[in-house]
Amino acid sequence: MSIGDALAEGRRQAGLTITQVSQRTCIRETIIRGIEGGDFSGCGGDFYARGHIRSIAGAVGVDPEPLIEEYDRTMGAPRAISAADVFQPVTPVKLKERRRPNWTAVMALALLVIAGIFAYQHFASHPATAANNNAQVQNSNTADKPKPSTSPSVVAHQRQQHHPQKLHIRLTATRNCWVQLKNPKGVTLFSGMVYAGNTMNWTEKHRVLMVLGNPSGVKVRVNGRNPVPPGTVSMVTLSLHAARVH
Repeated sequence: MSIGDALAEGRRQAGLTITQVSQRTCIRETIIRGIEGGDFSGCGGDFYARGHIRSIAGAVGVDPEPLIEEYDRTMGAPRAISAADVFQPVTPVKLKERRRPNWTAVMALALLVIAGIFAYQHFASHPATAANNNAQVQNSNTADKPKPSTSPSVVAHQRQQHHPQKLHIRLTATRNCWVQLKNPKGVTLFSGMVYAGNTMNWTEKHRVLMVLGNPSGVKVRVNGRNPVPPGTVSMVTLSLHAARVH
């Protein structure tokens, strides 16, 4: 039995129409009909064809793995895919970063002001001895003053600069959705169907590429923020970055 026949038979046994499968997977009816007829030209490439097979199989209750293996045997094994080839356009998610104060510039400005005062007193129309005594007194007072200590907030800020925040991903499915996560080296961290009512959590230190087969059927939060562009209803690929938060 071919891939299309297996999916069509699973759909009929589940009592679903092509329209209902399209609504559950957000895949166009013409593409579903083509896949059931053995035509994958409307999928837009092997990568998306495999994603459509997984989404349709999950919607009709069929195990997608044998179908993916059959697709690879008949259509060709998957090749290595770069982010530039597949994940375009990519929506980077980068959290806002606050710059720490430039204390070196502040101290330099303060020293310039003090030097200007000393120069004015030195060249003013006062006796040279009085100007020298005044400068010595001021130098003594300056030397006796304690150096400003680094405040706890600055220490915490400096520590955060050296310890980037981790990437916390939380996905809650309101409808069935095929999800895939890969690291920058192309290693698959997760690939499968997340069924309605289920929640998945991941914590990563580096950039993650996330593919959502049905973005309108899930709620995604990355460090508390939604990375999915508003109005997205078809399959989308997101590039998620762990940024420093202060």
